[in-house]
Amino acid sequence: MKILVIGGGGREHALAWKLAQSARVKRVYLAPGNAGTALDSRFENVNVTGVEELGAWALANKIALTVVGPEGPLAAGVVDEFRKHGLRVFGPSRAAAQLESSKAFSKAFMQRHGIPTADYETFTEAAAAHAYLDRKGSPIVVKADGLAAGKGVVVAMTLEEAHQAVDFMLGGLQQPGQTGVQVPRVVIEEFLAGEEASFIVLCDGRNVLPLATSQDHKRLLNDDQGPNTGGMGAYSPAAVVTPDVHARAMREIILPTIRGMEKDGIAYTGFLYAGLMIDASGRPKTLEFNCRLGDPETQPILMRLKTDLVEVLLAATEPGLHGRLDDLELQWDRRTALGVVMAAQNYPMQPRQGDLITGLPEEAEDAVVFHAGTALKDGQPVTAGGRVLCVTVLADNVRQAQQRAYEVASAIHFDGKQYRTDIGHRAARS
Repeated sequence: MKILVIGGGGREHALAWKLAQSARVKRVYLAPGNAGTALDSRFENVNVTGVEELGAWALANKIALTVVGPEGPLAAGVVDEFRKHGLRVFGPSRAAAQLESSKAFSKAFMQRHGIPTADYETFTEAAAAHAYLDRKGSPIVVKADGLAAGKGVVVAMTLEEAHQAVDFMLGGLQQPGQTGVQVPRVVIEEFLAGEEASFIVLCDGRNVLPLATSQDHKRLLNDDQGPNTGGMGAYSPAAVVTPDVHARAMREIILPTIRGMEKDGIAYTGFLYAGLMIDASGRPKTLEFNCRLGDPETQPILMRLKTDLVEVLLAATEPGLHGRLDDLELQWDRRTALGVVMAAQNYPMQPRQGDLITGLPEEAEDAVVFHAGTALKDGQPVTAGGRVLCVTVLADNVRQAQQRAYEVASAIHFDGKQYRTDIGHRAARS
């Protein structure tokens, strides 16, 4: 089989790495991929972008299965385009991807179907939003209504922060006489206290298969300080997701979401990521939905997955009304997997690019360095984005995984490199 992975980040490198392990796979292509996939003989990068171009390329090259990594192509309707050509593709349709691409759609959907989430209001006018903030007080959460690569959320601990976030997010209001410009919207919601976890499942339109639990670290600096980022590291399994929390998340959030989408006439296929906030009594609420695998959660999750991912995705994309994920059970490595993101200088504001990356190790059974924001320059890998690499390891427990990951990370060099030194700290303390 020839398989295509759409995207070029760490999540896509990890997906390609896992798919290539299947005996059924002849070649894994990435569009566009990165330096890590370019330097690996198991993969081939293709410089194809655009929804229609990708569909035409997959058709011409007899691609048996396509997996969509990032949110942009999903929101642009790449799955609809592939299905139009009868191509097998794993991901949600453009309509279903609104669960991520529109915070307003997502919140209204959850409210309509009784899915636990934070109370909220949606605004297009700054004055009304500012008045609401003054009425509610802080802490409070301000979200841009649209795709923001995991960075369109401000958890404002003061009213001043919240007002600044509203001004920033609504600052692009259309000018008089402009047409065809979408008016920006913000969602303002109550602040939820507790511990976050990433709950990711596979869906085939009706059946759901949960992946291993994981926990992301969103803040740039140790002890969860500094600005929000796309994610500075993750580990799996997440101790905070107890068997009771897992059962509640499935019963109260995941299954009602899949049933609700089906009821609304938008069957959901693909990865579905529910960002959970779990309170002190173990009750989960939905912070957000993503219509894809998380990054960097994908890297440790796929390091632990023992089941052939190709077989799973073929079952999920079985032709017909829905697939046959209900026939499958996933097998997991019992060890802990932990991923540390190495970011470029000035990330997340204006990351510097073009710095030479040296000291990259050979792949090992217990350690893989997945590339994200990298490119080739004169045949050498250089930084080409904010989050550059994800050092991902397997070990018997969190402490040993931390030790191994930081041993690998310390040997890798690029000017201005930065990374947190406490990934997994909550689990290591427990």
